[in-house]
Amino acid sequence: MPRNDITAPRGPQPALCRDCLAWWEAWQPPTRGHARCPDCGSLRMLSHPELFSLTIAHMDCDAFYASVEKRNDPALADKPVIIGGGRRGVVSTACYVARIRGVRSAMPMFKALELCPEAVVLSPRMEVYAGISREIRAMMDALTPVVEPLSLDEAFMDLTGTERLHGAPPAVMLAGLIKRMKDDLGLTGSIGLSHNKFLAKVASDLDKPRGFSVIGRAETAAFLRDKPVRLIWGIGPAAQESLDRAGIRSFADLLRWEKTDLVARFGSMGDRLYHLARGEDFRRVSANEPVRSISNETTFFEDTGNPALLDGHLWRMAEKVSARAKAKGIAGRVVTLKLKRANHKTLTRRVSLRSPTQMADTLYRTARGLLDQAESAGPFRLLGCGLSDLCPEDRADLSGDLLDPGAATRSKAERATDDIRKRFGEKAIIKGRTLR
Repeated sequence: MPRNDITAPRGPQPALCRDCLAWWEAWQPPTRGHARCPDCGSLRMLSHPELFSLTIAHMDCDAFYASVEKRNDPALADKPVIIGGGRRGVVSTACYVARIRGVRSAMPMFKALELCPEAVVLSPRMEVYAGISREIRAMMDALTPVVEPLSLDEAFMDLTGTERLHGAPPAVMLAGLIKRMKDDLGLTGSIGLSHNKFLAKVASDLDKPRGFSVIGRAETAAFLRDKPVRLIWGIGPAAQESLDRAGIRSFADLLRWEKTDLVARFGSMGDRLYHLARGEDFRRVSANEPVRSISNETTFFEDTGNPALLDGHLWRMAEKVSARAKAKGIAGRVVTLKLKRANHKTLTRRVSLRSPTQMADTLYRTARGLLDQAESAGPFRLLGCGLSDLCPEDRADLSGDLLDPGAATRSKAERATDDIRKRFGEKAIIKGRTLR
């Protein structure tokens, strides 16, 4: 059973039903068996001593891209679904049926298909996902003005002071958000509720899918003590290796270090590690933070310098960045290429365009030129493409390209392709390089 479901007798404490949204300030569960909602009989009861006093939440949709595709095609309901590129591409996301077989995001497609050969593989439809993301964002905005999106399918929320507005504690309103997503959009999500952003995000991963987990102030130290440090968002393979060399594998290991020693060894990350080890995170949930860049990157299962493989990945990234820019109604003037060598050294190359763009063709051709200049530095473990120096889309692609007379024609063709895909689906038109 999920860690916050009521399975044993305990004293009266706040509780709510995640199905009918009934709630009690002080509720006594039965002395035997699992607790059922007195109003609707549901077993999806949630109880915690601090349930109605915590206000920082993280909402994460469950296997978002794959769930959208399953919702749109009921024939996929019980099948393993992978969203990603061709056989030489990588997995963007996978449904939970595929995850049971070991499929994970960023895994090479050939490896995913070895683990799950019967999987249905679909190309990502970023504009469709972005449109649904806007509907979910509107639901969150109805709860609180303080929403900080992290991506299309997850966001932080600060519901401090909203109980007076809604007449119910934040936890009840969050359960209502997930219920509305299911009822109105046919999609599910998981909630993490705590007293800061770090712990809220950790909590949202504890009971997926359709989870609602709480980490209170009183239990923070005991909860973290035996957990691995990779639980910290942003601790990648390189950082994990550095921590391993220092003998730091768990939060208990971190607690044995003085702050000065952590900072001396790990720099600014050391200060962050010191506070997170104690469950402290002083970052605020930032509402309406302007988008400064749009990017997409992938870490390869094996380092590669294969030009065709790199080119195929770069085109798919350009399409994803372009789709997100179009969905948000923005464009950018600076194109960035990011590469990471086998020794973890990062190479970043940027170029400023004559006018802002949101076109995949322009992004790809610009980033491809940067890749050509850096290809001799390979093989690479990571490739990324981004767009920055953003502005409204009505200022995009106005000046044309005197050195490339065909640019305007390709731009019109791309707009026409977008329209056709909106009407007939993402697979109505597929470019050859997408299959690399």
